[in-house]
Amino acid sequence: MKHMTETITTYEPDNSLKKGYLSIFSEIFNELKKNRWLTYQLFRRDFFALYKQSFIGVLWALIIPLVSVGTFIALNRSGIFTIGDINVPYPIYAILGMAFWQLFSTGLVASSNSLVNAGTMIVKINFSKKSLVIASTGQSIISFLIQFVLVGILFVYYGTAPSIAILLIPILVIPIMLLTLGLGFILSLLNGVVRDIGNILPVLMTFLMFLTPVLYANPTAGILATVTTYNPLYYLVSVPRDLILMGTISEWKGFLTASILSVIVFMVCLVVFHLTETRVAERI
Repeated sequence: MKHMTETITTYEPDNSLKKGYLSIFSEIFNELKKNRWLTYQLFRRDFFALYKQSFIGVLWALIIPLVSVGTFIALNRSGIFTIGDINVPYPIYAILGMAFWQLFSTGLVASSNSLVNAGTMIVKINFSKKSLVIASTGQSIISFLIQFVLVGILFVYYGTAPSIAILLIPILVIPIMLLTLGLGFILSLLNGVVRDIGNILPVLMTFLMFLTPVLYANPTAGILATVTTYNPLYYLVSVPRDLILMGTISEWKGFLTASILSVIVFMVCLVVFHLTETRVAERI
C-alpha cells in the first residue's frame, strides 16, 4: 500500500521583515554606493539635455530669479505690495532668498518627474531607481551655484561684504536638500500613478513661494505671520540667508525643528521608495 505524501507550503514574510527593518538602511547605503557612477552619468545626461538646445543655456538660472525680484520691486514702488523692513540692499536679500528657495522648488519638480521621464529606460533596464531621483536634483544644485555667483557680484556692486558664516552654507543647505529628496522620492512614485502631480506641482511651488517670506521680510501680524510661524521652509531659507547677511541666527529653534523634520521626512520617504521601487516598472 502506497503512502501518500503531504505537501506542505510554507509562507515566509517579506524579505525586509525577515531581515529586520533596521537592515534596510545598510542595504540602501550599499546600493547607493554601488550605483554612484550611474547616478553621476544620469546627472550629466540631464544637465546636457536641459541646456543643449537652449539658446541662452544656464543663464535661465539667473533670468527667473531676476524677473521675480524685479516684479516685487515694481509692486513695492507702486504701493501694491510692501516688502517690509530690510536692513540690506533688497536685490541681495531677494536673490539670496531665491537661491535657497529654488534649491528646493527646482529640485522637487525635477525629481517628481524623474521616473516618468525615464519610462522606457525603467521598463527595459533593471537598475536602482533612486539614482534617477537623486541625479535629477543636481539641476537645482547647479542653479544654486550660478545664483550664488550673482549674489557675489551684487555684494561687490553695493560695496558690502557677507559674514564669515557664509563658509557654513554647505552644511546649512543639507536640511533643505534632505527635505527635497525625501518629498521627491514620494512624489516621483505618485506622479507615476497620477500624472496630474507633474502638472500641479509647478503651480503649487509658485503659490507656496508667495506664502513663504522669500522675497519679502517676515510679516509681524496677520494670517500670513501665523502661517509663516508653522512653515518649515521659511526657517530653512531665512536662517542661512540671515547668517550670510548678518552673521547671526534669530530663529535657531525653528531651524532646528525644521531640520529634524527634514531628516524624518527623508528617512521615511527613502524607506518607502526602497520597498516599492521594484514595482515601479508596472506603473510607469
